[in-house]
Amino acid sequence: MADFPGHPDEVSAAWLGEQLGARVDAVRWEPIGTGQVGDSVRFHLDGTGVPATLAGKFAAADPASRGTAAMFGLYRKEVEFYRQVAPLLDVRVPKVHFSAVDEAGVEFILLFEDMGPARQGDQIRGCGIADARAAIRQAAAIHAPSWERNELIEAAWIAPLPDLRERLGAMYPQAQAIFRERYVDTLEPEFMLLCEELAEASSHWFERGEPPQCVVHGDFRLDNMLFDIRGGAEPIAVLDWQTVAVGRPMTDVGYFIGCGVGEALWRDHEEELLELWRTEMQARGVALEREEIERDYRLGILHGVSTAVFSAAFVERTERGDANFLSMARGACSLALARDSIGALKETI
Repeated sequence: MADFPGHPDEVSAAWLGEQLGARVDAVRWEPIGTGQVGDSVRFHLDGTGVPATLAGKFAAADPASRGTAAMFGLYRKEVEFYRQVAPLLDVRVPKVHFSAVDEAGVEFILLFEDMGPARQGDQIRGCGIADARAAIRQAAAIHAPSWERNELIEAAWIAPLPDLRERLGAMYPQAQAIFRERYVDTLEPEFMLLCEELAEASSHWFERGEPPQCVVHGDFRLDNMLFDIRGGAEPIAVLDWQTVAVGRPMTDVGYFIGCGVGEALWRDHEEELLELWRTEMQARGVALEREEIERDYRLGILHGVSTAVFSAAFVERTERGDANFLSMARGACSLALARDSIGALKETI
């Protein structure tokens, strides 16, 4: 048993009062968000000198999703991100009041500020260019402050688990088989073919040894963002840091422009968003030419493909999940085809 509340029902008024250093007379909660690997709630508090609401995040109730998170160390990563990395970055994230994870990485809790009222990003519905620009600015607010900082890049807790890349490469064809079985009659044939090509090269895709340059979010898309937070007082916040890693920044940028915003938006604004990211990076002291990021950008787009396929296979299946993964796959595959991302991957072999 963990020595902290592992479910919203276990969060008592007395325990909350201890964490906040104030008197809490009563507490109730309601579910929020659409996450499939962690369950988020809003706590309503009555008391003296306490906020009216707080947000909480816990391990997924679904055993498959919780098991996947534990296998890849996702809960531990998110807790350590808020403890060790968030204070060093410029990205807007919620203030954390309490965080804990058990030894096995199966149970965890994050208690943080409620950023509502806010507009939840929606992967399926997509977004307009103003939201996409706000997100790209936040990407640079992650990447530039962590650029080539060895204390972050070499931190033990953020390093991949031993043999993880080999395991992912071996598991991926199985994930693609499940993905194909579910969506072969729904996903456009040219997109499914690209998914198959990536599965055939899965060992190389996951075992590439490019030196990391900075911290990356790893799942940088609309569902993990809040817009117009605190009733419009601030433009955006970025959530869900379970996939935080070190790597190349185009993992986030290519992912977002492809599967994050979708084909309708990237066809008109792809170059604008890439230039905005470069401008924001330069303003923070990291100057990169467009040619320097081209190959990484083409590869980063494929991160959207592999994430859609893997997630569909190894988390709880829901109706919204199916629509979500298809949306991700369509956006990522359309951009990957336009930029010949599979060709870029073959060039690295």
